[in-house]
Formats: sequence, C-alpha cells, structure tokens
Amino acid sequence: MADHASNGHQSNGTGGFTASGLRLKVGLAEMLKGGVIMDVIDADQAVIAEQAGAVAVMALERVPAQIRAQGGVARMSHPNMIKEVMAVVTIPVMAKARIGHFVEAQVLQELGVDFIDESEVLTPADEVHHINKHDFTTPFVCGAKNLGEALRRIAEGAAMIRTKGEPGTGDVIHAVRHMRQIVSEIKALTVLDPQELYAAAKNLQAPLELVQMVAKAGKLPVPNFSAGGIATPADAAMVRQLGAETVFVGSGIFMSDSTTKLEVGSFKPGDTFRHTDLIDGEPVAAERLGQKVDLAHFGKYRNPADRAEAESRAKAIVRAATFFDDPKIVAQCSADCMGAMKGLAVANIPAEEMMQNRGW
Repeated sequence: MADHASNGHQSNGTGGFTASGLRLKVGLAEMLKGGVIMDVIDADQAVIAEQAGAVAVMALERVPAQIRAQGGVARMSHPNMIKEVMAVVTIPVMAKARIGHFVEAQVLQELGVDFIDESEVLTPADEVHHINKHDFTTPFVCGAKNLGEALRRIAEGAAMIRTKGEPGTGDVIHAVRHMRQIVSEIKALTVLDPQELYAAAKNLQAPLELVQMVAKAGKLPVPNFSAGGIATPADAAMVRQLGAETVFVGSGIFMSDSTTKLEVGSFKPGDTFRHTDLIDGEPVAAERLGQKVDLAHFGKYRNPADRAEAESRAKAIVRAATFFDDPKIVAQCSADCMGAMKGLAVANIPAEEMMQNRGW
C-alpha cells in the first residue's frame, strides 16, 4: 500500500485560494510533463499503468468508450473505487467531476485525489456555470477546443489544460485539430501589438490579462496536454510533436479487438465481487455484489493473454510519448503492441452526441 501522506493523496479542505496556491497547483501539473496519464477502472489496471511508466492515472468506473456505448447519466466514480486505486499506486491519482458539479469536486477533494478533472466525458450538471476552481486547494484540469475556451478555464482556476479530442473513439483526428487550433491561435497573438490585444481578448471572450500573458510568452500560463482518441504509440508521438506536453490515454489501452472488454484483474476463487468488477465486459450486477468467486466462473474472468496485451500497449505508448521525436523508437513501440485496437470514426458520430462539445 502506498504512503499517501508522502505522495500527495492527503485530504484537503475547501477554500483558501491564494496566488501562491495557484503557483503550487501549476507546479504540480508541471511535474507531469513529458509522460502519459492513463484512464483506469480498477486497481489492477492502475498497477499496470504505473508499472508501464505512466506519470498519473485517471480513476473512473467506466472508460469513455463504455460510457458512449452504455449511455445513461455518467457521474463521479464511486469513492471506494477511487480509494482502491489510491491504495495501490504511488503516482498521482486523478478523478472526474461533472461540469459545474462543485459538490462532486468537494467530495473528490475530501477523498484526497491529486487532480480533479472537470470533464465533458461525464454528463454536465450545470448548463451555464463551470466550477469556480479557485475555491479548491486541489488542482483542476479542464478540456478545451480552442484558445478562448482554454483561457476561460484558466481564469476559473484550472492549473492544467488538455486539448479535447473525441473520447471513447480511438480516432485521433479531433485531438490533432484542437491542438493545431490552440497552437496557431497562440502564435497569432505573439505578432499583435498591445492595442490589437484588446480586440483579440474580446474575440476570444477571455480576460485581457491572460491574453497579454500568452502573447508575451508564446504559450499558455499552465501546462497544455492532449486527450481524446489517442490510442496508439504513433498517435501519442504525433500529438507530442504538435505541442502536447503530456498525453492522456483512455480506452484504447485496456480494450481488445474482440467484443469482450479486457479483464485484467487477478481474480482467485474465494475473492468477493466488487462494484468495479466486470463480467463479460459489463459491471457486476447488484445481486452479485459480496458473493464469492467460485471455480465454475474462475476461468471466465481471468485472461492472461488480454493482460499481456494491455501491458504491451501501456509500455509502448509511454515509451513513444517519451521518445516522440525519434521515428526509430516509435516504430519499435508500434511493433511491440500486441493485437489490434478498437476504433470508432468520429465522422460517424452525430454532432449532438459528441462529448467534446460539452463545456463552452
């Protein structure tokens, strides 16, 4: 079990925003640069992610592909699952709150997560307001499709931006589009004179002070990561070369090309079903909770080949994200991946069903 007092999983109280507090939050985000942050749905996947070299994990009960496939209201993960993940890893643990749902964020802060993701992957809770992130001592990460959206989230207190792709697809096209969009908009600001920045701030619907900071520095005042649809070592290397300082990787890592979700757990006869367990890719039914795993079902849940496939992908993507500008290493990482990955072309998704359009 990890020593959470030493690795940052301590519980925090709400409030107490200061400029030094914001610098500390941004400093924590800076420490994650150059790596990979992986979505995990249980402690076993979190262990695989850490052993593969991930710099952090995002604990959620369903990966975006499952949320898309199963529908319904997607909420903050169960606290017990988050605690299970925090108990087995020493790297930072992130968790998602619904857009505008400040109470879910309060709960996550109380649990002691290292970062809160105000995420468009979950069902939004507020049609108008995002969370006032200055009210929290835990740093926030938020998604953005363009520079104006990124600066509005930073003005609200976000310590990290991740450019949006379309989560749960394995299609990198929108992650590329939005990274290029933000990078090009930043470059455009750097050649404007001070008077022109007033109009730019109006057009971006962002605070003038932040626009001036970006124009002077030629970059966001917080780390800029990339997320959504990144599923292969080449995808990770591509968004890194386009400017992403770290890569979020979701459902592509732990899903096989078969119709069954990967079962990377290590069930043994006599283990007790938990709310985070899957049977044939579906969450364990309520009537099974607390029951013991018997020998009749044992072989159904444990698949060493699937686990090896997940491990190979995790390690390959971490290495490719690290050596993103070395085609020889990226080629070897691509060759090291076992099996094919599922994918859903973004072009086949109606605009009203796209998760990336949540938030503003």
